[in-house]
Amino acid sequence: MNGIVLMLVAAAVLVCGYLFYGRWLANKWGVDAEALTPARRMEDGKNFTPASAFTVFSHQFSSICGAGPVTGTIVAMAFGWVPVVLWVLVGGIFFGAVHDFGALYASMKNNGKSLAQLIEKYIGKTGRRLFLLFSWLFCIIVIAAFTSMVCGTFKFTAAADGSVDFAKSYAAGCAGTISILFTFVAIAFGWAQRKFNLSGAAEFGVAVVSIVLMFAVGMQFPLYLNLNQWIAVVMVYLVFAGAMPIQTLKQPRDYLTTIMMVVMIVCAVLGIFVLGFQGKATITAPAFTGFSTKSGMMFPVLFVSVACGALSGFHSLVGSGTTAKQLDQEKDAKPIAYGGMLIECALALISVCAVGYIWAQYADGTTVTPTVVFATGLASMFSKVFGAGCYNVVYSMLILAVSAFCLTSVDTATRLARYMFQEFFTAPGESRENMPGWKKVLTNPYVATAITVVAGVALGMTGYAKIWALFGAANQLLAALGLLAVCCWLGKVGRNNKMFYFPMFFMLIVTLTSLVFTIKAQFAGIAAGGEGVAWFYIRAIIAILLVVLAIVLVVEGIQALSRNKKAAAAK
Repeated sequence: MNGIVLMLVAAAVLVCGYLFYGRWLANKWGVDAEALTPARRMEDGKNFTPASAFTVFSHQFSSICGAGPVTGTIVAMAFGWVPVVLWVLVGGIFFGAVHDFGALYASMKNNGKSLAQLIEKYIGKTGRRLFLLFSWLFCIIVIAAFTSMVCGTFKFTAAADGSVDFAKSYAAGCAGTISILFTFVAIAFGWAQRKFNLSGAAEFGVAVVSIVLMFAVGMQFPLYLNLNQWIAVVMVYLVFAGAMPIQTLKQPRDYLTTIMMVVMIVCAVLGIFVLGFQGKATITAPAFTGFSTKSGMMFPVLFVSVACGALSGFHSLVGSGTTAKQLDQEKDAKPIAYGGMLIECALALISVCAVGYIWAQYADGTTVTPTVVFATGLASMFSKVFGAGCYNVVYSMLILAVSAFCLTSVDTATRLARYMFQEFFTAPGESRENMPGWKKVLTNPYVATAITVVAGVALGMTGYAKIWALFGAANQLLAALGLLAVCCWLGKVGRNNKMFYFPMFFMLIVTLTSLVFTIKAQFAGIAAGGEGVAWFYIRAIIAILLVVLAIVLVVEGIQALSRNKKAAAAK
């Protein structure tokens, strides 16, 4: 298969999905271009801050993207590229984009309420605290995993004598320097945006110049730190990024990061097209390998593995937690949420082309880490077009781009977890001013963020890998519950919610099947005994608790939907 054919067909499908299905959803849900958004009505200069459409898109896209569409897609290629492409296209248009658009729109129409608050209001109070605890722990795992991933990418490679191997560590050192520069430049860029009312071409031009300068400085002054030193740096960054007013650091950093990622995507597509016209962008991976691999059966593994590239529950937390509080106009919800998800689908398909191009290296185990596979595949493509001399530069930039997006995902996860931590200790209608002393301390933005960051990093330094196998199922359970919450809200307000039924129940079946397989495997490990048996117990308990959470919320959700139907019939 020529990569150019795949990209052209996929682009046509995604564009049609956006133009026709996305527009149909907006019409059915009653998106109102004249409505006043929560960011306008409740502006506080901290969390509720209206911003331009591209700025809000930047936040949404950089937060949901991370390494997910790269990692999950490449892992699922074990089943062949055809199943992956079909799930990305069908899942992206009819599952993921609907989920993201729905979560953002529902929150926006409910004063920027979180998913947990929507569940309490439209499903039942029982599930609210359970969902909050589940979502907070989920974000802790995201913080643990992505912090470890980013710091592992930035750390220096040691020589035999323990000193820095400068040749092997150069790319990592440059990426680390540029990432640190991103933080300080983002604060300055955000100040300039507000001070000089930058917008449009001027705003974009200043951003591009800033990015070029950061790359130039970073390539000249690489920073060589070990893993623990990078963890300390990232921890400090996360505390400030999670607690500071969103327009001070988060908004401008997301703006800069998204420009870098969009340029990367455009360049990758151009590289595929140039090679494709030369007949060299061939996907050498098998089209289909079977319904079972070493990872397990295609159902449910494919639908759990390819998350961010097709459907991911984390997106509903972002849309309802932070994006809804920044949206200036209601009509922008479709391009930001529905469109943003489809662009992420495109990135997943670029990953298919990348791993397909170097399939021999991936299949024989030479190159297996997903982010490295992605960067190696695209850098190899570019070296065929522009010569071998560009390989190292392109490779370094791709690693940096993916790492930068991981960092924006983890700082969004930190902010969301901070919101959830505060919400857990806040009764409905209660404000911090009226809280007793200990509650007021715990819900302080910096205290809540610090507790969250310490918990995430502690898990990352001890045993997050031991429970990482549950992450995919937990993420897709979150997606199913997000679909359920929006479905119940639409039913309550008398709008069309039928487009949610199949995606919602399908993902519940996927999730519960995956969890049952996991529980079965843990019991087998417990029966076998031996070293590490405690982790089998921990994973089994977590999996069972997730099943219980799903059953409780689904039962309450079905009851809520039934009440909505009866109320509608009685009118």
